[in-house]
Amino acid sequence: MCGICGWVDFRGNLDQQRETLDAMCETMACRGPDAGGTSFHRNAALAHRRLAIIDLPGGNQPMTTETPDGKVSLVYSGESYNFTELRSELRTRGHRFETDSDTEVVLNGYLEWGEGVAERLNGMYAFAIWDARVDKLVLVRDRMGIKPLYYYPTEHGVLFGSEPKAILANPLAEKVVGVDGLREMFALTKKPGHAIWSGMAEVEPGTVLTVDRDGTHQHTYWKLEAREHTADAAETSGHVRELLDDIVSRQLISDVPRCVLLSGGLDSSAITALAAKQLESSGERVRSFAVDFLGQTENFVADSLRDTPDGPYVHDVAQHVNSQHQDIVLDPRTLADPAVRRAAVGARDVPLGLGDMDNSLYLLFKSIREHSTVALSGESADEIFGGYKWFFDQRAREADTFPWLAALGEEHTSGESVLDPALAKSLDLPGYVDAEYRNAVRDLPELAGESSFERKMREMNYLHLTRFVRMLLDRKDRMSMAVGLEVRVPFCDHRLVEYVFNAPWSLKTHDGREKSLLRRATSDVLPRSVSERVKSPYPSTQDPNYAAELQRQSKELLTANDPAAELLNGEWLKKIVERPAEQVDTTMRNALERLLDVSIWMQQHNPAIKV
Repeated sequence: MCGICGWVDFRGNLDQQRETLDAMCETMACRGPDAGGTSFHRNAALAHRRLAIIDLPGGNQPMTTETPDGKVSLVYSGESYNFTELRSELRTRGHRFETDSDTEVVLNGYLEWGEGVAERLNGMYAFAIWDARVDKLVLVRDRMGIKPLYYYPTEHGVLFGSEPKAILANPLAEKVVGVDGLREMFALTKKPGHAIWSGMAEVEPGTVLTVDRDGTHQHTYWKLEAREHTADAAETSGHVRELLDDIVSRQLISDVPRCVLLSGGLDSSAITALAAKQLESSGERVRSFAVDFLGQTENFVADSLRDTPDGPYVHDVAQHVNSQHQDIVLDPRTLADPAVRRAAVGARDVPLGLGDMDNSLYLLFKSIREHSTVALSGESADEIFGGYKWFFDQRAREADTFPWLAALGEEHTSGESVLDPALAKSLDLPGYVDAEYRNAVRDLPELAGESSFERKMREMNYLHLTRFVRMLLDRKDRMSMAVGLEVRVPFCDHRLVEYVFNAPWSLKTHDGREKSLLRRATSDVLPRSVSERVKSPYPSTQDPNYAAELQRQSKELLTANDPAAELLNGEWLKKIVERPAEQVDTTMRNALERLLDVSIWMQQHNPAIKV
């Protein structure tokens, strides 16, 4: 895992821009703490920060090869889990290798297949190739959008980077956030290709984008397609298990210590159990980590999202698979520490107001990094197998909008209600969300003969796989890479995604419960308590002392007339900070989280807001 950035200028000599490229690269030092490098060509400059995972001595970048017609240079972030097979195939085609890294396989794959190399990769990746033979930049992003990649067209070329902050470090990039940027910040949607910052865009998942002297061009090499599924429940769940066994085996490959993230839910527990089984043959115990909050289990109160605390289920799994387990227990003071919030907001580049859920994830990853460099996660199973409660909510099913917005409402999204009334009217979030929903369903793949109900459920799956999951994957990447931890997501293997997407909803819920296929496919390796557990989202602290600390910090900002308050509903926020902490409900707490996040974000970037 790494960070990449670069600059193409077809009218300039970028060899004179070393200081600027170094500044761009330095913003991603956390993504690659092990090494850094640059490569300069007349019209292109590439930079790389490395987190060494595979072939520690041999995978340094930028990686360049000489051809009779000119140089080809690569900067690469991610992992290709089928690189050994590809290397063998390339050797039969006459390619020679000097390292054991997957980076060299990707580079030689490009020399052999051109941009078509993207279609042959299985993994999570974002990479850039400067092909001096034809003066062309090639940007490639993985199918599910696990690894980020942004670009910023300029008058004579383009800037690109793993994160917006790398691009913003170049004086050619203006720090401006316009109307659509603000809408994305507060709407809890994910517009494909959007990057919050005006003039900046995101390379879309499953896309190859090229830049040459004639401009920018892109083509999609992968997207979800509707296909007939004829297998029954037993055969389908059996194939799911076969895929998972292969996926976990591939994603455990590492030359550095690895572990699993364990929440006690079906998804992470399945990955933990399958990893434990894979490692058992070599006499190795799987290492697992979980986040918890001080007193959470003893004082837990069920709410609309969470029926049970995670702790007991985490320990059931750890004991069942004999993992080397560690709980990372956080207290309210640590969660609310402004330094932690600054780190979390800085990692994400955008103030989404998730507060303790972002802060705790950052602290969890920071603690894990002291022991491991790679972690496997259960992220994305809910989107693939249909695990969220709102998949079973009639109101969400029938809603003419994104189902998570219909189910969660303002209580959990803290969108329009937190904004300054005049700004809210100007942004028109309901209109924006409606337009984005129409755009999303317009691309829904259809299957002839499918019932209206099955089509609706396919739509719900599709929206989660092309919108909702991308927000979660971006969060996971930013928080983990902020501390130099590589998090792998086995459920995002495109083979599994394609297969389960086309399984009818009647199969996904064949036993009347959520995620029936996954439950059936992995029940033999799980304790019964977890196999039967109902979905519970990522945990959030219920300690009123946390809310009280949010009130205290927010009151200081409001008293100091912080610029963030100008974007938000200041009068409402002032009333919230004066309430007893026990009376601060979810909506109010989320509003305070927004205020604090926006304040830090504005301090860090000093953006020009243009409405």
